Amino acid sequence: MNRDRRDRLRDAAITVLAEAGGRGLTHRAVDAAAEVPPGTAKNYFPTRDALLRAVAERCLEQYREIMAHLAAGPGPTGREGLVAMLRALIADVAGPGRPRLLAYLELQTEAARRPWLAALLDPIAAHDFAGFEAAQRAAGLPVTPQRAAVVTLAMHAAIPHLLAGGPGTLAAAGLDAPDRFVRALLQAVYPEPPDE
Repeated sequence: MNRDRRDRLRDAAITVLAEAGGRGLTHRAVDAAAEVPPGTAKNYFPTRDALLRAVAERCLEQYREIMAHLAAGPGPTGREGLVAMLRALIADVAGPGRPRLLAYLELQTEAARRPWLAALLDPIAAHDFAGFEAAQRAAGLPVTPQRAAVVTLAMHAAIPHLLAGGPGTLAAAGLDAPDRFVRALLQAVYPEPPDE
């Protein structure tokens, strides 16, 4: 089996899932997105479940690559460093990370009905909790597992709203101003004393 072609098909499947949703994820659509002869995706991934598994595994690989890149750099220094990191993550949702995150959310929806898929995706969210806790600790905040989880869950909850981009919802959540959103979140979880 040609590994490069397999990865090309899996990347194309992420694109299809992001653009057309779960119902649009077909072997034919993946072939077209990958610009390969008809039937190629079916040869590599014979069933829809095999195709979903391939996309989930590719998303996990991409997530691990991103995490390895982040881990190689310095962690956030101080509260302002953490604000910058969280603000950059929010910007990524609306920018280059958009297709990957749309595909991931579609996979999560499918996983609600497929326990085997939920098990494949679980390491992504589980690692996020540990990663966000480590970042908060590196920033010098008084971290507890509960506080760290609140920040992680708030960031996760922001993703679908950022992807949908409804202006009323973004304004209601404070996501229309990412810097203000991040600062308010950290102030709620890690209150700073008011300036004298």
